[in-house]
Amino acid sequence: MASQHPYHPIIYVRGFAATQGEIEETVSDPYMGFNIGSTKSRMAWTGEVRRFYFESPLVRLMSDHQYEDVYVEGDDLVAVGDADRYVPYRSIIIYRYYDEASKDFGDGQGTPPVEHFAAGLGDLILRLRDKVCANPKNEMTPDEFRVHLVAHSMGGLVCRAFLQNTSLAAAEAREAVDKLFTYATPHNGIDMRIVRNVPGWLSFGDANNFNRKRMAGYLDVPAGDDVSVVKNFPPERIFNLVGTNPRDYSAAGGVSAWAAGDASDGLVRIENATTHGPGKDGADTSSPRAFVHRSHSGPYGIVNSEEGYQNLTRFLFGKMRVDGILDIEDISLPLELQKAADEGKTVRASYQFEIAASVRARQWQLTRREVRENSAIFRSYDEMFPKKDGVRTPDRSKSPHLFSVFLDPEKSVKTSKSVSFAFDLKVLAPDYELDGAFFLKRHFEGGFILRELILVEAIPDKDAKGGWRIKYGFQDINPGKPGVSVETRELAGGEAGLTFDILISQKTNPGLTGKLRIEIRPWS
Repeated sequence: MASQHPYHPIIYVRGFAATQGEIEETVSDPYMGFNIGSTKSRMAWTGEVRRFYFESPLVRLMSDHQYEDVYVEGDDLVAVGDADRYVPYRSIIIYRYYDEASKDFGDGQGTPPVEHFAAGLGDLILRLRDKVCANPKNEMTPDEFRVHLVAHSMGGLVCRAFLQNTSLAAAEAREAVDKLFTYATPHNGIDMRIVRNVPGWLSFGDANNFNRKRMAGYLDVPAGDDVSVVKNFPPERIFNLVGTNPRDYSAAGGVSAWAAGDASDGLVRIENATTHGPGKDGADTSSPRAFVHRSHSGPYGIVNSEEGYQNLTRFLFGKMRVDGILDIEDISLPLELQKAADEGKTVRASYQFEIAASVRARQWQLTRREVRENSAIFRSYDEMFPKKDGVRTPDRSKSPHLFSVFLDPEKSVKTSKSVSFAFDLKVLAPDYELDGAFFLKRHFEGGFILRELILVEAIPDKDAKGGWRIKYGFQDINPGKPGVSVETRELAGGEAGLTFDILISQKTNPGLTGKLRIEIRPWS
């Protein structure tokens, strides 16, 4: 079985269908929408549309990674009872949980609750396990069986209910789950312009499934303003792909996109699309996430996108996780404002951090957070440098976490199997306030305190610490080449992996000094 790792079976869990018509359309599709591709790709900075063929995540998994579906001669091999019809290990399964709500396959008398869907997912996993282990070609025992879950929108909540609420499924089913990848899931509910938190009384199409009090019940977490907390499953093994493009979400004639607002994918607000929970050391840990300029669904949707597919396959099959954190030592003020602050006047500033990460020889980005797409990282000066006993010192807990990217040496374009990525970091000049009024004397809209494009390359080397030699380079100094070798150190707490620092120093006024902390972990 070692040769098949990490290609575990994949179960796809689709999103919300509000009306009976949508349910009937859903159950009429053998893949429930995950086979739908797209020919459209919006050029973010101009709004022009160009042709880009994305065949669908299912087709790509089949062509790139030799996955197979489980439909043979009109039957679903996982559903039928014929023991002689075997299921391959590297297979794709669609969790058809809306079938029983349809008029053709069920009673058409209403949609069962999320708890029912979650319990059904547990049953499906155990049924799949038995079918896989019965296949002599797989050479697998039940305790070796693992599965990946991939979910869109409400499907991610079904998966979390199954994993978190121990009353809904057998422990052996939950223990079989290796990783969960969520596209555009409202992990902390749905907020709209006209109402914060979907009302619990809104029963149309079971929309109250996204009410936080209702969610707290089926997710088995304390009721409150944050139901995105993960329990009974490692938060670092959940990936959140977050959409940032509301404009191209056409559901309800565009009303949904208007109601969700700018910082959303047209339905789910960015702030509600991620998870966190107690990590390996017990401390609160954010799940890895990426931000892509895609809408909730449709031809410009997050599922039907190359960015979505690349994040999915690297998270499921990659060998390395890389995190970037910006530890800021100091941000200086313009000279006039510094003088005013020294005189005891009140100066306020908030900073926005833009980041885009890409890999070598590819025309897409793994993650992108930009002000114009309402997804930039936001920190106030007081957050980053709180005052204690009259002295301001950096608060490392507020250091902007720039990215988590997953890399795979098997995708390297070099024979050395080196992995390389670039990240474009920008710190925008803020709108300063002096005694409550905007200070615009030296303001240029769109100006930057810092802008750097940095390339990092990791080269396999059995004689180097951790098995990798690391180089980096600044694009403006050494274009296209990461030429500076770095000294690495072990990660804290005995965790496997390496970390190193890239010093940043922009000594103008305003300016910034600090370091980019890059952490590299083995991933499987």
